[in-house]
Amino acid sequence: MGEAPARKKIIIDTDPGIDDALAIFVALNSPEIEVVGLTTIYGNVYTTLATRNALHLLEVAERSDIPVAEGSHVTITAIQLDPEFPRKIGQIVILGGAFSVNGNVNPAAEANIFGDPDAADIVFTSGSDILAVGINVTHQVVLTDEDLNQLAHSKAKFAQYVCKILGVYFSYHHEAYSMQGVYLHDPTALLAAVDPSLLTYTEGVVRVQTSGITRGLTLFDNCKKKYGELNEWLHKPKVKVAVTVAAPAVVRLVMDRLMQE
Repeated sequence: MGEAPARKKIIIDTDPGIDDALAIFVALNSPEIEVVGLTTIYGNVYTTLATRNALHLLEVAERSDIPVAEGSHVTITAIQLDPEFPRKIGQIVILGGAFSVNGNVNPAAEANIFGDPDAADIVFTSGSDILAVGINVTHQVVLTDEDLNQLAHSKAKFAQYVCKILGVYFSYHHEAYSMQGVYLHDPTALLAAVDPSLLTYTEGVVRVQTSGITRGLTLFDNCKKKYGELNEWLHKPKVKVAVTVAAPAVVRLVMDRLMQE
């Protein structure tokens, strides 16, 4: 028998966050990967609280051996501080963007990109191996009331914990989207890193609008047309953008790994 494939080492950049908590728990119960650290950033909450929440989740998981590094409290162009960064890492999986659909902060912008459009544009054009998982995909992945009921009947530690925090998330989705369920944004992006075959992708150039009414808009160029004049899209590196997802498989994996005792 051959040797088992090496576990993929990942760092989770997070602002927990309810579905961030689900993603972290799923990651810790994913044998394919090794979580070597968490980094924190502002978004759902301020950076200091994100750090506190991340440390708390690791305590719940009894994984306080995993280090947590606190990120910036303000907008920052991270990659500009270290131009070699794109060549130091394997891949960046981004939960962010709304490709050819409305955003969730406003009709133009998705929340993570809207939080720092300038930094997002730098990352998308950095030359790193990038996979963007936008809400055009994550809105297909829904945890239902029945799924929540199954979690509630599980004796697993993670299942019991998430049931305590999911109530407010379900209430928000009912109010904002008139739906009986919640979108699994972060867990979908996490599982894209674990098993890329769960999604399909297209490749092209992504730029981010950094000002005006469409600030935070992610625009995808499929690079199939050669334009006659110079523009700000030319000679930019291509990235992968998720276009479809095996939603039932993703939900099943999330459920199984949250209920793993």
